[in-house]
Order: sequence, then structure tokens, then C-alpha cells
Amino acid sequence: MSFETLSSDFYGYENALTDQEKETIVKLRAFLDKEVRPIANDLWAKAEFFDRDVVVKGLADLGLFGLPWAETQQFPNSAVFRGWVALELARVDASAATLVGMQNGLVMGSIGVAGSQEQRDEWLPKFASGELLGAFGLTEPLSGSDTAQGLQTVAKRDGDNWIINGAKRWIGNGSISDVTIIWARDEEDNQVKGFIVPTSTPGYSATRIENKMALRIVQNADIVLENVVVPEANRLQKSQSFRETAAVLRLTRAEVAWAAVGNSIGAYEAAVQYANDRIQFGKPISSHQLVQEHLAKSLGNITASIGMVTRVSEMLDEGVQKDEHAALAKEYTTSRMRETVAWCRELMGGNGIVLDYGVMRHFADAEAIYSYEGTREMNTLIVGRAITGKAAFV
Repeated sequence: MSFETLSSDFYGYENALTDQEKETIVKLRAFLDKEVRPIANDLWAKAEFFDRDVVVKGLADLGLFGLPWAETQQFPNSAVFRGWVALELARVDASAATLVGMQNGLVMGSIGVAGSQEQRDEWLPKFASGELLGAFGLTEPLSGSDTAQGLQTVAKRDGDNWIINGAKRWIGNGSISDVTIIWARDEEDNQVKGFIVPTSTPGYSATRIENKMALRIVQNADIVLENVVVPEANRLQKSQSFRETAAVLRLTRAEVAWAAVGNSIGAYEAAVQYANDRIQFGKPISSHQLVQEHLAKSLGNITASIGMVTRVSEMLDEGVQKDEHAALAKEYTTSRMRETVAWCRELMGGNGIVLDYGVMRHFADAEAIYSYEGTREMNTLIVGRAITGKAAFV
């Protein structure tokens, strides 16, 4: 199978990838078409996770869990390529993109950014191989956007150990992970630190959040930590404050923007197919002007968003990306995604609200992508601070 740019990549941005990166994209598309696309609607309807032996292992075998890190990457690759991976995943299923984003970005990213070399050598290969499934424990029941100041989970040093108490909420795959990265405030210096916590540790408990209507394949959880004992060896050795946590989020926020574009494309591709297949008034609805308007507006949103996320990832490779750059990309692309999936659903009329026609899952999942890793409002204020030099968060 040879590489072809997506029809929704109207200006051909994907052509700029290296031959090795294109080869991996071709393999990823084939894997997703075989193992994810046929089951995504059913798993979404049942709120069941992917088969770890098939999907998680398959993504690991493609090398997708170790892409940014020297210890685990199968070949040198760019942040732009990693963005295209997120896009390709999300155009088939946003939960698959979230899975890779958590494992590769938030979990391995925490160790890659804040771990010692010994911790990187020990843990990164285990996550890259799919041997371990990880989760990222930052958000709390009473602390979401204000985690830099409002984190209530605490860690207390006790000799060679730390004792952690607190609660976390909305933790992706927290009820099925083998290891969760827990961020807690050190009682002694009041600074945020990260900990590698095996979920089998006594005092750690996780309960799946039920009745979730977006990213239903992702198993979000409430986590309770009661006197959880973690050795000093499992404290991320370079995590001294919330700065390191923010650095992890900066790495992954741009990839969430890429996933938003991919989710838009998934809805758009389904709408184009439907428009060509659906016959009304004796001809395909794709021949009607208002239908073409919806598709043209959707493609415009997608094309503008690809241009933005491509540049913000180039900035990461160049070492000049700042918080406000990733924040603007996340705010803009998720807002355009919301418009796009709505237009695509509207184009399908009543058929758009059932899973069978390929848009409703993207429509519902858009709400989660729009909110996590920084709401639109918080990202707007990050950008606003950069514009004006004044913080307006409170």
C-alpha cells in the first residue's frame, strides 16, 4: 500500500513528512481500518475498552508509544509527525487518539520530562512495549483549571518513603491502568511533585465514572489514595514544582489540537460519503448548494487548523514553542471542531444522530476534546496574558 495524502488535507501538508514517517502512517491506517474502525461504534455504545492484546499491543508494535523519547523511539521523528499520528488516530476514533496521547504523552511524558535517567531507563521501555498501561493523575474533584494552586492531594516524606493522601477525578483509564502518575503537593515545601504509583499499591482504589456520553471507550475514573506508600525511588526526581507538570501539559496540548482536527476529519469524511450516497429529489444531496456549503465550510475549518497545528509543532521541534502557542492551537482547533462536527451532523438530518452513519460518535467525542487538557476559557486566558502582559485568571 502506497502513501497518499488525505482528501481532507486539501493543501497537502502531509507530503512534508519523511519517507519513514509516511511508511508508518500507511501502516497505522491499515491497522486502524482492520482493528479499530469495525469495532469502534460497538465499543462506544457499550462503553467498553479496547482489547489490550489486540489494539494496545498493536499500537505498541507500531512504535507509537515511544515516539518522542530516545530510549524508545524506533526512528528519529518530528513533532509534526507525532501530530499526524494523533490526527490519523482521531479521524477513526478519538478514544484511540486519547489512549496514545495518555500513554505516549502524559504518562511517558511525565517520566521523560521529570524523571531521572535511571527512571527513564527503567520505565519508558515498559510503557513503550505496552507491557504497562498508564494513567495520569492530576485533576481532582475540587481542582481542575486551578491545579497549579488548588491541588489538595498531599505527599508527606517518611524516611525513604512518601505517604500520599487525596483524590483524583476524570483520570483517563484510571480504573484499568497498571501504573498511574500521581501529582501531589509536598506537605513540607508546598510544591507539586510527581510519583510513579503502581495501582496494586495498598490504599489505591479506582472506580469507573459511569454514564459518560463522550469518549466512552476511555475508562475515566475516580481515584482515592489513602495512606498510599510510595518509595523515594518512585518520585519523579526532577519534579520540584508545578513547572514540570506544566511542561508535560505543554508537550501534549498541541497533540490534543491535532486530535481535534482528526476528529473533525472523521466527521467530514463520513459526511462527504453520505452526501454522495443519499438520494433526495431524484439526485444525490451532494449536488445541492447548501450541502456543498456545509462541506466547504468544514473543509475550510480543517485546512486552517492543519496549518496552525503544523506550525505549532514545528515550533516545538525548533525549541521556541511557549505555553501560549500550544494554548492558542488547542483553543482554536477545538472551537472549529465543534462547528465542523455540527455541520456534518446537520447535513445527515435524522440519520446523523445514530452511530451507524459515522458522525454521531465524532460529534459526541468532540465535547470531551473541547474540554480536557485546558478548557477553551483557560487557554484563551493563557493567550490573553501573552497579548497584554496581564493575568486575568481570577
